[in-house]
Amino acid sequence: MKTDFKNISDLKRTVADDPNFQAELQKDPVGVIANIQDSPLTTDVWIYRIVVIALGTTILSLVLGVLILVGTGQFKDDKAVPTILTAIGSAAIGALAGLLAPSPQKTPN
Repeated sequence: MKTDFKNISDLKRTVADDPNFQAELQKDPVGVIANIQDSPLTTDVWIYRIVVIALGTTILSLVLGVLILVGTGQFKDDKAVPTILTAIGSAAIGALAGLLAPSPQKTPN
């Protein structure tokens, strides 16, 4: 029996298409629903915390690294900063913004 559903639409589809699941649901609805497992992305808060910490550390280390290199005279002007540092920093900031922005909610019809 399938116990991991991505969303309620997946559960509806399984109930509609699988006669064995329908029979088990009719026999013991509480037991079947109790066995349905939530996705770790919705239940484990540490996944997002680890990603946010890693992206934040990346951003801070890049900023500090560039400031140290500019301060020590390694780069004479802004054009000398390697574009890879700009690309990594921009990607990390974009990923962090995407994680922290609220998800769009589906409005009921």
